[in-house]
Amino acid sequence: MAIEYREWREGDDLVLLEMWGGPETLPAQQFRAALAPSSNSGQGQPWRRCIVAEDVVDGIGIPVAAGVVHEASLHPERLWAYIEVAKDHRRSGIGATLLTMLRREAEQSPSGVSKLRSKVEPGTAGAAFAEWAGLAPIQRSQLVVVDPEPLRLPVFGDGSEAAASEQVEDLATGSVELSDVVGRYYTAVHHWDNPGVLGIPTVQRLFLDDLTGAHGAVVLRAPKASAFGSGVPATRKGKLQAFAISYAQGSSDEPSEVFLGHDPLLQDGEARAAIRDLLALIAYQHPVLLEVDDSMTAVRAVVDPLLELGKAKLRGADTLVVSE
Repeated sequence: MAIEYREWREGDDLVLLEMWGGPETLPAQQFRAALAPSSNSGQGQPWRRCIVAEDVVDGIGIPVAAGVVHEASLHPERLWAYIEVAKDHRRSGIGATLLTMLRREAEQSPSGVSKLRSKVEPGTAGAAFAEWAGLAPIQRSQLVVVDPEPLRLPVFGDGSEAAASEQVEDLATGSVELSDVVGRYYTAVHHWDNPGVLGIPTVQRLFLDDLTGAHGAVVLRAPKASAFGSGVPATRKGKLQAFAISYAQGSSDEPSEVFLGHDPLLQDGEARAAIRDLLALIAYQHPVLLEVDDSMTAVRAVVDPLLELGKAKLRGADTLVVSE
């Protein structure tokens, strides 16, 4: 077996997909989209270096493996890296060589960032390779399907429809108020991998734009407050406590994909209560799909008991973010 290495070329994806078959894990499925020709940063393109390993037989090279390292506009303090090797060419040093080459390329990244991160599923070949390479888990993520009627519906104020409408509101995804809370929440629960500065336009583009699939948001507010102190009727809307952003579904039979979060300024008990009440509302008639990181402590505190009671279930394997 004679292995040669070169830059990625157009058409390599078709050959490699034939060699690899279907993706073995969800991270593999996601990362395959990052395998593309090398590029320099600028004009909306991230800096990227992609290398292909060919098995050369009788002077003809057949791609059998590839690796990519690239910058990310979100979480810019590390580079994403991914390597995949055809099953019949594993444990032959190809992955190790590609990793060495990617690390050498990373040292030349325009941002000066060279630390690598990736995603793996526990117990897989990718996880074993990451451990061998010195990448350790820094976060765990799970996909959780919450069944209908998982929690008792909350009662707001005096229990009237008017009281409920004061605290539960359909909000346009273009709302600046919503964007502000979403950005601060995302930053707070990703303290383990700094997302960088998330201004309102960035939050809109990443989480709330039509192109993301976002098509609606429900928010939970604190009770109405008075702008003039106690004794004066409350007229001002309460502060936004929690949000649920729904994304387009593949079919009506599938659970609704939802980004669920809260104002990070809430105390722990307040955050858990707000998440519990909003989840009870959005999952009352239709199942919802949540991506839950261990760092999302309020969401985790509400969802974990549902998993234990069988009112929610995991979809697929855990995903680990691993880093140097």
